[in-house]
Amino acid sequence: MGLEKEASSFSHVLQVPRDDAVTPLLPKSPRRLSSQSKTFANVFIAIVGAGVLGLPYTFKRTGWLLGFLMLFSVALLTYHCMMLLVHTRRKLQDPLLIGLSGISSFGDLGFAVCGPLGRFSVDVMIVLAQAGFCVSYLIFIANTLSHLFDPSLTTRILGLTSKTFYLWACFPFQLGLNSIPTLTLLAPLSIFADVIDLGAMGVVMLEDVMIFLQQRHALQAFGGLSVFFYGLGVAVYAYEGIGMILPLESEAKEKEKFGKVLGLCMAFISLLYGLFGALGYFAFGEETKDIITTNLGQGWISTLVQLGLCVNLFFTLPLMMNPVYEVVERRFCGSRYCLSGRWIIVLGVSMLALLVPNFADFLSLVGSSVCVILGFVLPALFHLLVFKEEMGWTGMVLDGAIVVLGVVIGVTGTCSSIMEILATKV
Repeated sequence: MGLEKEASSFSHVLQVPRDDAVTPLLPKSPRRLSSQSKTFANVFIAIVGAGVLGLPYTFKRTGWLLGFLMLFSVALLTYHCMMLLVHTRRKLQDPLLIGLSGISSFGDLGFAVCGPLGRFSVDVMIVLAQAGFCVSYLIFIANTLSHLFDPSLTTRILGLTSKTFYLWACFPFQLGLNSIPTLTLLAPLSIFADVIDLGAMGVVMLEDVMIFLQQRHALQAFGGLSVFFYGLGVAVYAYEGIGMILPLESEAKEKEKFGKVLGLCMAFISLLYGLFGALGYFAFGEETKDIITTNLGQGWISTLVQLGLCVNLFFTLPLMMNPVYEVVERRFCGSRYCLSGRWIIVLGVSMLALLVPNFADFLSLVGSSVCVILGFVLPALFHLLVFKEEMGWTGMVLDGAIVVLGVVIGVTGTCSSIMEILATKV
């Protein structure tokens, strides 16, 4: 499906085919618009994920005060860039200005602003980001099961390390789940996943407080500039959800209040993230592990929490991979279902998970290399291109500064994360 519209602000004829790659689980038929409370909940679900479990370790690396500052700064910049996307689409769809329709996703917006190159850029970043999320899920599952059933990490099963064994044990089941052509029936699992995440966060924070009251650790407020960009990468990963902002704004009943609801939700998430990261670090100090749940010991509550998280990520993984399949099958298979392609992608994701030993290090790598481009660079660039004729120099400098900042964070953070991963392997 497409449209053609001659736009005065652009030199080419825009043909904006609909792209549902980032929202495969949204119903295709019309639905009731969301109230403010439902919009708040949807934004929360879209942003909060497994990345929060790596925040206490990040606080250990960066120091608790620097960790707080980074989280709140990234939250503010992420909110600003999300609203840039919303404002950019609103101008493009304004019937008194350009009057485009059919811009339902980030990819559609990229096409409307930059043509095929814009959509290609968004597609590549979405594929890398979603695949990166799934790699982190597999790392979490394998590492958690290893700590639960092989605390010494010395047992070999069928000649394999426990982490390798558990990862490959998941592989055939993931092939089956990822073979399902449409995952609409599995959509409720995303809500189940967030309930499990919130429950796990509550249990961990309660346990952290009890441990902190019993023993005090020497804590550092600033970990030094050497880990600054590492921490930024993890923070950017934790707030990743920009691909869902345009669909969520479209579903909001009171669109003029969407910015306020989004801001309140981002503030609430920031407070939750800050408390979770700080309490985990305060409770365990330098003993804080890359996955905070592995610090909880071998009690039955701890075991249930960790197994619950593993189960939820196991079933969430095919949902997160669906945008990857949408893009790949649209570009290489004529939008036709391709089983062999899906299996090859699952194999590649599993192989990559074997190469990365540390959960938080990989969060930083994905956040720095991909999420920064999706979350900061592209929104500011698209906004600059659309509004350049009416913005003053202050607005142009601000958008340009965000683009430059994103590139700097991307390059330095990626290098820092790769060095951390290689150092861990050595």
